[in-house]
Amino acid sequence: MRADLHEMLPGNQETHWKEFFNQDSAQFFPQFVGLIAEEVRLDYARMRLPYRPLLDQPAGVVHGGAIATLIDTVVVPAVASRYDAVPTMFTVDMQIRYLGAAREQDLIAEGWITKRGKSTVFCQAEVRTAGDDEVVAEGWHVYRVMPPR
Repeated sequence: MRADLHEMLPGNQETHWKEFFNQDSAQFFPQFVGLIAEEVRLDYARMRLPYRPLLDQPAGVVHGGAIATLIDTVVVPAVASRYDAVPTMFTVDMQIRYLGAAREQDLIAEGWITKRGKSTVFCQAEVRTAGDDEVVAEGWHVYRVMPPR
């Protein structure tokens, strides 16, 4: 895990960002898919996608779209970790490399910032199976960020 490479967030900011994604009501697509924020640090986040059969594709493995959602979402709290309130963020570019398949187990994603500019943030993510710790996918992102007003 890469968490140890990143500073803890001050005060209750980690709780703030985890609660943003772990709300009971399905207000946003990540909650609809079932993503759970497990840890948020400065420029880093870890999320879990709990397995359920609804996420499978016909061959019996987790659908690539569910994995792509996890990859696209895990970097959001990492990007937002520098702000006290939710900034406006848009994915400008995302590339995914699928390296393996996941069958009937949770997926864990880590996302981190590789470079932060004034309004452009470059990120990376990695998805592993929770049971056997196999790398399933990697992702690279470019986000456009506008600070909260």
